[in-house]
Amino acid sequence: MKKEEILNAYHFRHATKVFDDSRKITAEDFEFILETGRLSPSSIGFEPWKFLIVQKPELRQRLSEVSSGAQKQLATASHFVVILARTDASYNSPYAEYMLKEIKGMPDDVFELTSAAYGNFQNNQRLLENPKTLFDWASKQTYIALGNMMTSAALIGIDSCPIEGFSYQDVHRILEEEGLLEDGAWDISMMAAFGYRIEEPKREKSRQPLDKITQWIE
Repeated sequence: MKKEEILNAYHFRHATKVFDDSRKITAEDFEFILETGRLSPSSIGFEPWKFLIVQKPELRQRLSEVSSGAQKQLATASHFVVILARTDASYNSPYAEYMLKEIKGMPDDVFELTSAAYGNFQNNQRLLENPKTLFDWASKQTYIALGNMMTSAALIGIDSCPIEGFSYQDVHRILEEEGLLEDGAWDISMMAAFGYRIEEPKREKSRQPLDKITQWIE
């Protein structure tokens, strides 16, 4: 793909507040968007994310009542995604063993060495001080996946909006009541809406100049 086409997709993408609820993303196109999330990189390859595609109207309504930043998107988006992050992604957890042995196919001896190395990494990064630091680390990885999903959507003419405007406690409660957090293995990281814009942005994309956000050390 040409560089200009990629940059055009970045200029096209904007935080869409209201979608055209008469237009739906095809199953093929949304699977493509999800696949770019699945293929995204994550720290030590733990992939500590899960994407809940919320299409059920009743659940969207419940979320809307406690999500001030998502009410218009929940009502109009073709697809609405609640992104979860793993709460137990420590180096010595059953989840880590699953990732290293079953997903990456490590034999026992390699697993032991790798697990110890990852333990040193997590300790050096002070990720194991308390559950919140570990969850925040996992949550940061979900933003990598979401960034890729929004870009891939823009490349095929689909709009999106990342959303953090919600009550954590209330969304957590709702998802827990729905049995979607798997007894605490997951928790809410952020939300995102996908669909087709109903109107064009009122102004051009504004960003700082490149020379204001870069510094070459030579």
